[in-house]
Amino acid sequence: MNSFTDSFTINGITLTAQPICRQDEVLTPDALSFIAKLHRATAERRQELLQARRARRADIAAGTDPRFLRETEHIRNDPSWRVAPPAPGLEDRRVEITGPVDKKMTINALNSGAKVWLADMEDSSTPTWRNVIKGQLNLTDALERRIDFTTEEGKDYKLADGDLPTIVVRPRGWHLPEKHMLIDGQPIAGGIVDFGLFFFHNARRLLAQGKGPYFYLPKIENHLEARLWNDIFILAQDLLGIPQGTIRATVLIETITAAFEMEEILYELRDHASGLNAGRWDYIFSLIKNFRTRGPRFVLPDRGQVTMTQPFMRAYTEQLVRACHKRGAMAIGGMAAAVPNRKDPEANANALEKVRADKTREANDGFDGSWVAHPDLVPVCREVFDGVLGSKPNQLDRLREDVTPDDRALINVAATTGTITEQGIRNNIEVGIRYIESWLRGNGAVAIHNLMEDAATAEISRSQLWQWIYARAITDQGEIISHEWVEELLDEEFARLERFDGDRFEDARDIFEEVTLSREFPSFLTLPAYARYLTEAREKATVEELAAA
Repeated sequence: MNSFTDSFTINGITLTAQPICRQDEVLTPDALSFIAKLHRATAERRQELLQARRARRADIAAGTDPRFLRETEHIRNDPSWRVAPPAPGLEDRRVEITGPVDKKMTINALNSGAKVWLADMEDSSTPTWRNVIKGQLNLTDALERRIDFTTEEGKDYKLADGDLPTIVVRPRGWHLPEKHMLIDGQPIAGGIVDFGLFFFHNARRLLAQGKGPYFYLPKIENHLEARLWNDIFILAQDLLGIPQGTIRATVLIETITAAFEMEEILYELRDHASGLNAGRWDYIFSLIKNFRTRGPRFVLPDRGQVTMTQPFMRAYTEQLVRACHKRGAMAIGGMAAAVPNRKDPEANANALEKVRADKTREANDGFDGSWVAHPDLVPVCREVFDGVLGSKPNQLDRLREDVTPDDRALINVAATTGTITEQGIRNNIEVGIRYIESWLRGNGAVAIHNLMEDAATAEISRSQLWQWIYARAITDQGEIISHEWVEELLDEEFARLERFDGDRFEDARDIFEEVTLSREFPSFLTLPAYARYLTEAREKATVEELAAA
C-alpha cells in the first residue's frame, strides 16, 4: 500500500485514492478486514433501508402524513424498559462543542472547557480522502496527547494539561458512500468506514482511559435504521472481544419521520443508547424535503424566522425531552448558529445574547445539555446550564409528564408565523453557493454573516428555494417566486461574490443550480457535490498527495 498506484486490492478490498502520509497507520490489514466484515454483514440491509426511505417519501408526497406507529404502540406503552445507564464521561453533558476533526479544531475543541466534543466526520467535514484519513489520525493522536499544530503565521496549538472533554464521534449518514474504498467492487458506506476505523483503533485505548467508544448517529429516519446500527455495534464488539454494551450512541432526531419514532429508536438501541439530540437544522430541511410538493400548508417563511419557538418546533423539542427522560436517556439541545466576532463588539454581544436566550429556553425545557459551535460560546452555555442544574450532572429526574405526545403537532406547519422576503431569497442563494464553494475546497463548516453554516443549513437554503418556486409562493411584497425570478437574483448575487485565486465558485454555482433549479429534487446536495469533487480531485491528487507524503 506504499506505492502510488491508481488502486490497491487485497481480499476483495480496493483502495482507489492516492495514499497520504501515515495512511498505513489507519488502513492496517486487520483494520481493513474488520471494516469488510461489518460491510458484508449489513450492505444488503442498508440498501433495503435506503429504498424504504424513498418509498416513505413517495407516500408523504402522495398525501399520507406520518403518524405514531400502531405496530410499535406496545413499546411506547410498556413502562418496564429503560436504556443503559450513563457511561463514564457521559454523566454530565451540559456543554458540548461540535466541529470537524482537522488538527486546529481538534485542539481547540479539546481545550474549550466543554464536557463533550462532537468530533464530526459528517455535516461539517468534506469527505475527501485526506480528511477521512487525517481525521482518524488526529483522533488517535489526540487520545495519545501527541497532537499539535502551527499555523503559517507561526501560532502554535497544543493540548492543555488536565482532563479532556469526552470524545463522541459522528460518522457519516447511511446515504453517503465512501468511493475511495470498494468491497467486492462496491462502495462501502462512509459511516461504516468512519465508525469502524475509530472503533478498531481506539476502543481499547478509550477503555484504558476510563471512558469508552461513543458515537452520534446522524440522519436516522426510523427505528429499523437504528436497529441496523445496533446490530453493527453488537458485531463490532464481538469481533474485537469488547464487552457488549460498551458502545454508547446518541441519535440525532433530525429527520421528520424519526420524530414519530423516538421511543422506538431508543428501544432498538437500548443497551447502547445514551440519548437523543434535537438536530434542528437538518430537521427543518427534512420537513421541507418530505413535504415540498404538498402545497401552501407546508411552506415555511424565511429561514431566519423558523425559530425554535415556532409551534411545530416546540412540539418536537418538548416531546423529545419527554421521550428521553421517560426512558432514562439524555436529551441534548441543538446548535445555536450564531458565531462570535471578536473584531466587532456589537455583533459579538448580539451573538452571545442570542445564544444565551437559546440555551436558557433549552435548560428550562429540561434538556440535559446543548451544543455550541465555537469555544467562545462554551462559557455562555455552561453558565446557563449551571444555573439550572446546580451540582446535579443532568435533569434525568425531570420527566416532563406535562407534555402530551401529539403526532399532529409535529407537522402543524400551518401555525408557523412569518413571511418570505426578497432578502430571504437572496440570503439563501448566497449561503448556498458560498457554502458549496467552501465544501469543494475541503472545508465543511464556514462562518457567513456571523452564522456557522454546515451542510444542513445549506440544505435548508436550497430546499426552501426549490419549494418556493414549486409552490409559486408569494413574498411580503406580493411578488410570485418563479424560476425565472430566482435565476435573475442568482445572477445578481453571483456577481457580488468576492472572488479569489483558486476559488470554486463556478463549480459551486453549477451544483447549486442542479440541486435548486432542476425539476427533480436531489435528496442531498452533498451527493452530486461528492461525485463532482471526486472526479476533479483525482486529477490533482498525485502532486498534492505526493508532496504531503
